[in-house]
Formats: sequence, structure tokens, C-alpha cells
Amino acid sequence: MTAARAAAEILHRAPGVKPRVGIVLGSGLGGVADRIADAVAIPYTELPGFPVPSVEGHTGRLVLGTLGGQPVACMQGRVHAYEGAGFDTLKTAIRALKLAGCDILALTCAAGSLQLDVGPGCLMAISDHINMLGANPLTGPNDDSFGLRFPSMTDAWDPALRALLKAKAAAIGIDLAEGVYVAYPGPSFETPAEVRMLKLLGADAVGMSTVPECIIARHCGLRVVGCAVITNLGVGLGDGPVDHDQTLRAASAAASELERLLVGFLEGLHEKDGPRP
Repeated sequence: MTAARAAAEILHRAPGVKPRVGIVLGSGLGGVADRIADAVAIPYTELPGFPVPSVEGHTGRLVLGTLGGQPVACMQGRVHAYEGAGFDTLKTAIRALKLAGCDILALTCAAGSLQLDVGPGCLMAISDHINMLGANPLTGPNDDSFGLRFPSMTDAWDPALRALLKAKAAAIGIDLAEGVYVAYPGPSFETPAEVRMLKLLGADAVGMSTVPECIIARHCGLRVVGCAVITNLGVGLGDGPVDHDQTLRAASAAASELERLLVGFLEGLHEKDGPRP
């Protein structure tokens, strides 16, 4: 099994580190990994079956070490549905983190806001999601060793972990919004008409990632918490162009706030917040 081989390689390359929390860093947010202490960095190309990103702002390496007092495995960069490689490598990566010891997956991403009062530079805790990618990463034969054929997505974004994230944000003076994230296929940005449609569907932020990782993680029993860095208002809601360079600049500018929040969240984790019985 490819995920098992990847997990074995991870533990071999970082002896003494058994990660508890997996972290996925989105566009322009890879610098957060620089805060990891006693870091061991492994290029995805050296891990069996791992995805190799093709988009600027996604380094493509796994960084293991300690952050906020917790052993972590940080994916510095991700792949997206629009890159055309399918979901097999993404499944391998998330499942490898599970097999390596993780019981929590913290997902981050850059996103466009659909709410005028949550503008660029804000952070938004993800409370739920809408999958509009036109595909599900669990399509195809089910691997019963990881999870059920029909996994529930009720509370896919763990309420207790989200409450801890919000409490830590308040404690360190970060104004943390909360909302529903919709994954849209890309790579083209949404049209103004599509933005209006997504608002009507109940979405608060839109991006091109994150939902597949959540689905895969919940299928294999990982608890999931997520935070989106708002890089722009949706097309038609604000002034100025929306493009990838602007997304990277805005995400990088907000990365320090995300870093503070992640560290605070990790410091707040205790054994009682571990896997559900």
C-alpha cells in the first residue's frame, strides 16, 4: 500500500518525531513552516505517491518537527483538482499522515470573501463546506481499511476544535470570522454572476482547494479544523483585479497572523482534545 510506504519513509527520515497534527499550508502561506523547531524537510518527490504541486506558491515538501509544543507534519504546498492529476496522490498524502500518527488535520487556504464585512487580510474559521468541484476524492473502489463506503460529513469541520481555534484567536487579539467555504473548480476565477450564485447558496468564502482534503481526512478518521486567509473580495463585490499574484501577496501579508493563530491553537491542544473514542 503506497500510503503505508510513505508513512514508513516519513518516520524513517524523522526519527523521534511522531506527528500528532498534520497541517496543510495553502497559497502563499508556506512560510509558516519556517517556525517549526528541529525541522526535518522531505521533498514530496522523495515520498512514495505524494503529490507534486505545479502552481507558484506551493513549495512541495513535508516539514516535520515541533510547533506550539506539538509534534507536527506540515505539508508545505498542495495540489488542486484543476491541475488535472486526480485525487490519488492527495489520498496517499493524507492517509500517510494518519498512518504516521496524526489524529488531527489543520487545513489552511487562501480564499475570496463573499461577505463585504470580511475583507482582505481577515482570517475565517471554516464551519462547513460546499463541494462544487464536480468530483469527490472518494469516487472509485473504497478502501475499507481506512473508512466506510459512505462516510458522514456531519460536523466534518470539528466543532470542538473550531471552538478552541476561536478561543485562542480571542485570547491573542485576532478577529476571527467564521463561515462556509465553497470549493470551485478553477483555474479561472469566478465570474460576478457565479459569485452572486454562491452567495445565494449560503457560501461565505470561495477557493479552489481544501474540501477534498477534508473529505479524505474524515473518511480515515482524522478530526479536521480549517482556517481561510481572505485575500480579496469576490469578483464584483470590490474594486481592483483578482489574480494569482494578488492572492499570493495578500496571503503572504496575512501569514504572520495565521502563524500566531496556529501556534496558539497547537499550544491549547491537550490529550482530552485527542481522537474521539
